[in-house]
Amino acid sequence: MRIFIWIVAMFMLTTACTIDKTDFESENNTVVPDDYEFKEVVSIDKGSYHIRVEALHGKLYKGYNEIRLRITEATTQAPIQEGKVTFLPVLTTLEGNKETCPNQYALTYDKAEEVYKGFSVFTQESTQGDWKITITMEDDNGTLTVSQPIAVEKQVNKNLNMTSFIGSDTESYLIALVAPLKPKVAENELVAAIYKLDSSNTAVGENDPTFKDKYVLAEDYTLLLDPRMPEPSMGNHSSPHNKDLVQKEDGFYYGIVNYTMTGNWTLNFILLNKAGLILKGTKVPTDFTPGVEGKKSELFIDTLF
Repeated sequence: MRIFIWIVAMFMLTTACTIDKTDFESENNTVVPDDYEFKEVVSIDKGSYHIRVEALHGKLYKGYNEIRLRITEATTQAPIQEGKVTFLPVLTTLEGNKETCPNQYALTYDKAEEVYKGFSVFTQESTQGDWKITITMEDDNGTLTVSQPIAVEKQVNKNLNMTSFIGSDTESYLIALVAPLKPKVAENELVAAIYKLDSSNTAVGENDPTFKDKYVLAEDYTLLLDPRMPEPSMGNHSSPHNKDLVQKEDGFYYGIVNYTMTGNWTLNFILLNKAGLILKGTKVPTDFTPGVEGKKSELFIDTLF
């Protein structure tokens, strides 16, 4: 009788692992662009200027996006250098409301590459409304303003996933993964952007970076990290030498995640404010649980590489 029970238990465990492994392999076959080249998203001609907006793979995705602008004189193709350039995305929701997203408004000019650089964290895909970007440039010839509709697609690279939530302080927060774009089986520098929704502003207009509801950087917080492989076949195991994320001078949060193998990982987080109070997140059990799906924190982001 004991042998029969043991055989049944092993069959159920093997079946669970096989099903989970099948799902994992199917998900792992997801095609993720790996060229990591900046390509044209859209180009705009106005007056004597040609503006080329670039992003990775030539597409904009929900979550963190590095933005590059190439601005040239239309006839000579000479780059416009050291101008004052701003970049503002605005979403018109399905309900007709206008909102912005975490964004570097004033772009930085890279003299070596002759591009203006910044970033935007798009909070919604275009299925949830209409996105439009407004670009302004000020140089010796005056001020130029152009607007252009854009498409924001579903994020295909889970290493750039994001999550939004209400903290224990009843405030709205957003966490977006910034790096690594393509992790390695090693200790990886993990970079995240943490934003808080500030409703104290007065709305001015969609060509102005001031909105009633605007995301601002969360200052001096700490993001505790516990990475796990939650599939039953992986037993919810973790890895050594991980480091919690703390803020650096550029405003982003930096830590270390040690991926010991490829596959599905869950980044379990606990977000602490500057006073050390928990805003969101729970500790996960440390037990090794083969055959049982691992529990996740109240605050987590799934990744896959």
